[in-house]
Amino acid sequence: MKPVTKSYFAVSRAPRYSVLFALPLLIAYEALAAVLSGDQGGTLRNGADVLFRSIFTAVVGRNGSLVFIAVVIVIGIWFVVRDLKRTRDLPRPSVFLAMFVESAILALAFGIVVSKLTTHILGAMHLLAIGQIAEANWATRLMLSLGAGLYEELFFRVLLVSALAAGARVWLGANSRMAAVLAAIVAALIFAAFHYIGPYGDPFQLQSFAFRTISGVAFSALYLVRGFGITAWTHALYDVFLLLF
Repeated sequence: MKPVTKSYFAVSRAPRYSVLFALPLLIAYEALAAVLSGDQGGTLRNGADVLFRSIFTAVVGRNGSLVFIAVVIVIGIWFVVRDLKRTRDLPRPSVFLAMFVESAILALAFGIVVSKLTTHILGAMHLLAIGQIAEANWATRLMLSLGAGLYEELFFRVLLVSALAAGARVWLGANSRMAAVLAAIVAALIFAAFHYIGPYGDPFQLQSFAFRTISGVAFSALYLVRGFGITAWTHALYDVFLLLF
């Protein structure tokens, strides 16, 4: 029996595409972090990545970072293998290419729409790449952008939005749509606040907080509609445009 053919928008959400599509972000981010580890800017890592590693280090000790990466890879492989067994449909390169093009278009659209919304609400925009991150070289900025797409989407969308939506259904009795809306808004506020925490956090500004909150809502909505892979790449490319240009 042949596998059932589905539309691009349905197929691209499946783990065999979504997870594998995010894999280059993981490889590129970790490779750049390793290369830059001897540079002054190499001590910088994405905040969500540091949070994950800190949790694993607190639980399993000094090898927490290695255990964390191993867990991420094993879980990703499990999702992909399970999906391949269920569908018996091998990934097609043309779908990955279409996903990249879609992500690039969405990143540009998000940058324009979010900036205009923030400007309309609060007035003139302020640059977000400030402080020590602004002083980092282009390679470190690129590394941070890729890490944001991967780890921030993994934490704030896959884990946080999913958990908040489940909580809203169980504890508030909300239907699926209302639970998703509530989860997207609360997760966006937490996502925005996260950028002002820690030694490398930005000084709090209403403009940048609003910008990041609107961005968080947009990424949460995108995750709910298009899945992890598209959202991770859209976020990564979005941050590349912001940090590099």
